Amino acid sequence: MKKERYLVQKNPFVVPTTDGKYIGEHFGNASDGNTEISIAHMIAPANWSEPFQTPEFDEYTFIISGKKMFIIDDESILLEAGQSIKIIAGTRVQYSNPFSEPCTYLSICKPAFHFKKVHREEV
Repeated sequence: MKKERYLVQKNPFVVPTTDGKYIGEHFGNASDGNTEISIAHMIAPANWSEPFQTPEFDEYTFIISGKKMFIIDDESILLEAGQSIKIIAGTRVQYSNPFSEPCTYLSICKPAFHFKKVHREEV
């Protein structure tokens, strides 16, 4: 029996959201049970934000189109298309798109994203 040497992901797991954000996880806990890394295609709608969080995983973000705002401690960091950032596990951060256009980006989490390890603050 030949061992599979690759996996083409044609149907990512679409995470249900209530804030209009699209999360299509290609690999990770929800899509294929991978606990080591998660890779997701994300679209943050215009004028979107979420509460501060302090995740237990490193998160890498690569902006494909649009802009995204990151607040880390008291510092605001703006990323545009073609730019990326790594946020270290245990860092308190808020993500938002306070702009008039959607922001499309890739999110890679290591270890893989898990909602119990995000630690979002109550609003």
